[in-house]
Amino acid sequence: METSTVRRRDAEEGRASVGELRLERRADGRLWAVRGDVERAVWVRRCFPWSEPARFVSLRDDEEREFALVHDPGELDAASRQVLEEAMAAAGFVFEVTRVTAIEEEVEIRHWRVETRQGARSFQTRLDAWPRLLPQGGLLLRDVAGDLYHVTDPAALDKQSRALLWAFVD
Repeated sequence: METSTVRRRDAEEGRASVGELRLERRADGRLWAVRGDVERAVWVRRCFPWSEPARFVSLRDDEEREFALVHDPGELDAASRQVLEEAMAAAGFVFEVTRVTAIEEEVEIRHWRVETRQGARSFQTRLDAWPRLLPQGGLLLRDVAGDLYHVTDPAALDKQSRALLWAFVD
């Protein structure tokens, strides 16, 4: 099976190196990354820039150490690329918010109900986790589970959504 060259963090030596990477879904249902004789169960985390959502994917182990950084999934062999794409789709990653229907605060938690291009969603953020203004515009929220929600243009949302978001937008 053909393997690809990607930069990865060598967890044992704490340095970046170049090597071959193969991804597979195993019987335990988890995503496994294999490089030479080193293999590790990993999960995917998308990196910046948000303008290129299919590139720069960090593969992290259960201790959140980066095992590999995939610059471009197209560099992977076909089987690994398919496994990575399926893992990215399952993880959800970035939901594009099209409408905000409710924001309610409780002790230490903010409950959000939104409409996204992927459908209706509800999620929670910590009270101290404010939406981040992005350099290219829009807001980015990270829920307590690590999923991301992007409001492309808060000013273009409907009146109710803008009213609910007013405390977060200059």
